Amino acid sequence: MPGQLLISDANVLFDMDASGLLPKMFALDYTFAVPDILFDEELHAQHPELPKLGLRRLELRQEAVQDVEYLVEKYADTGASINDLVALALARQEQCLLLTGDAKLRIAARGEQVDFHGTLWLIEQMVESRVITGRQAGVAYRKMREAGRRLPWDEIEKQLASFRR
Repeated sequence: MPGQLLISDANVLFDMDASGLLPKMFALDYTFAVPDILFDEELHAQHPELPKLGLRRLELRQEAVQDVEYLVEKYADTGASINDLVALALARQEQCLLLTGDAKLRIAARGEQVDFHGTLWLIEQMVESRVITGRQAGVAYRKMREAGRRLPWDEIEKQLASFRR
């Protein structure tokens, strides 16, 4: 039975795809979901297989749609995308953790007191759960760097060093 629900933005899923770890993340004891509109607009064309891997598509209830309107107005100056704010509203609706690598969305999540983690945390979960090894994490990060993914590379070096201990 899949565990705790995590709402993801597209950014983390793109990181996982670039790393080659996209199927492996679904081996973790989490249920991963995205807003249905985000899936349709940002993921479906390149990754129609995601629902078969285990990604759930969730709809916003009416109150959460109103929440998106509030978030768009409140965070207009941050440059956060509407789809990212939809993911934040869904995390609030479901009262769960948000997965994001987007700095603008993190600002909004912090402002709304929604807990969040990103790609480094997800990789750490995979290593700690023995879904992948520390060496596989290093290879995955190299692939992400080669793909031009924007990540905190200094923090990654620290994380990889901790995996070697």
